[in-house]
Amino acid sequence: MSTVTIIGSINLDRTIRVKQMPKPGETMHTKEIFSAGGGKGANQAVAAKRSEAKTNFIGAVGNDDAGRAMLDLLEHEDIDLSGVTTLDNQATGQAYIVVDDAGENEIMLHAGANMTFTPDYVASKADVIKNSDFVIAQFETGLEATTKAFEIAHEAGVKTILNPAPAIEKVPDDLLAVTDMIIPNETETEILTGIEVTDEASMVKAAKTLHDQGIKAVLITIGSKGTFYSVNGETGIVPAFKVKAVDTTSAGDTFIGAMSTVLNPDFSNLKDAILYGNKASSLTVQRFGAQPSIPYKKELN
Repeated sequence: MSTVTIIGSINLDRTIRVKQMPKPGETMHTKEIFSAGGGKGANQAVAAKRSEAKTNFIGAVGNDDAGRAMLDLLEHEDIDLSGVTTLDNQATGQAYIVVDDAGENEIMLHAGANMTFTPDYVASKADVIKNSDFVIAQFETGLEATTKAFEIAHEAGVKTILNPAPAIEKVPDDLLAVTDMIIPNETETEILTGIEVTDEASMVKAAKTLHDQGIKAVLITIGSKGTFYSVNGETGIVPAFKVKAVDTTSAGDTFIGAMSTVLNPDFSNLKDAILYGNKASSLTVQRFGAQPSIPYKKELN
């Protein structure tokens, strides 16, 4: 069984369902409103745990109702939360998500406590990081804290997976230097490399740019088309499963968390791991909500 440690965000998601996205200045009635667990980090942790990895979390919540609700949800998943700190005078992260009938979403994010835990705090959790098979991070928490986690992992021979979302134009070189695998989507790939993703040839070119920065494995998630991969000189696309999507929230997070649970640390079974991740995300998009939609391993088998 893999051991996966997530350093990342914990958010309470507030989702609003509408028939279609409102235009600027337009007022419309909603179809439904509900709250659920979210945050890219927490979503990936839930996906890893539901695929039966030993899952640890490093992050922060505020000392508020939203934070207590999220800790209860993650404890119920049996995720190890000894690396999660509760901060006074900070709000727990929250996301406001609008989903239309086509399954597309718009997300507004208040980072809160997610952006305030420090590299020194991460360093205090070094033993958790060193005893993992994979350490996964995103960009909904502070870059300095993520870099410290990856440096500790790298020194211990633990593989690091970076999900550069939400995308930033300049990722620090010291973070890329300790990143083994990077998993952007098409938009994030263009922001990272300056190369517009239009076809497989452009993905190969973008992947080379990322390889040139020292990253061994590059995966580009391409929505309903599947996942492009580039590792050890081999490239290709693992197709997605054809399903009717109703809510794409957390599809990418499900893919990453689930894939990491079956991936070999030397990436030798990468295509099979991608296929497993694609299957998991294909179930997620057929359900509403972030964490409530994430499947269990028994469903995937």
